Amino acid sequence: MTLRLYVNVDHVATIRQARRGHEPDPLLAALACERAGADGITAHLREDRRHIQDADVRKLGELTQIKLNLEMAATDEMVGIACALKPQMAMFVPEGRHEVTTEGGLDIVSQEARLKDAVARLAEQGIIVSVFIDAEIAQVEAAARIGAKVCEIHTGPYAHVFHSAGRDAESPAVLAEIDKIRQAGAAIRTLGLRFNAGHALNYYNVQPIARLPGIRELHIGHAIVSRSVFTGLREAVREMKRLMREAAERGESA
Repeated sequence: MTLRLYVNVDHVATIRQARRGHEPDPLLAALACERAGADGITAHLREDRRHIQDADVRKLGELTQIKLNLEMAATDEMVGIACALKPQMAMFVPEGRHEVTTEGGLDIVSQEARLKDAVARLAEQGIIVSVFIDAEIAQVEAAARIGAKVCEIHTGPYAHVFHSAGRDAESPAVLAEIDKIRQAGAAIRTLGLRFNAGHALNYYNVQPIARLPGIRELHIGHAIVSRSVFTGLREAVREMKRLMREAAERGESA
């Protein structure tokens, strides 16, 4: 199965909101990503609306032809918005007002009952529900219990170690992080869920993750938007897709 790329356009909205103006428009960014071969768009509608706005989500859902993944906190407000807008996928993430970006996976184990109700509300509207979790088997099993169909494994710890190890993909510390993600992915697939991954992936560290067995989607934003400052958004997306495709092909032949 072809490995798919979802591009997060939050960072385009962050630049716009710095001036509270009208540009750059996340919709135009999403359309450029679509033309470059992205398989989907990810946008995080935060409770404080620090970057993506409600109108952005509506336009992304209505005017792009690829799938939309709406990241959000598991609150009544956000579930209601998702039920009204009906993105193809909604992903529950932890959210803190103090953080610059999402840090750490969602702790499903400690709030299963509440999350199960939220998942059920979205599922009734035909929305596929994903959860952003750390590479922990207990969280994977809890995701299955609440009815999630997709688990996106938080690759931030792996990316941090990769950078600290001098971008050495063969270092023991990096291999240990990759193995954690591999084991979580195997548990996800055994439970019949979809195995995705994302957070802090870039052009240097993406391939070891793209080679993992059974991985379906990578969700990448900051690295692509950063690269696009120098190359343009379409070329940045094409280059990421090329790296993913090469890694996936090597993984299948190994």
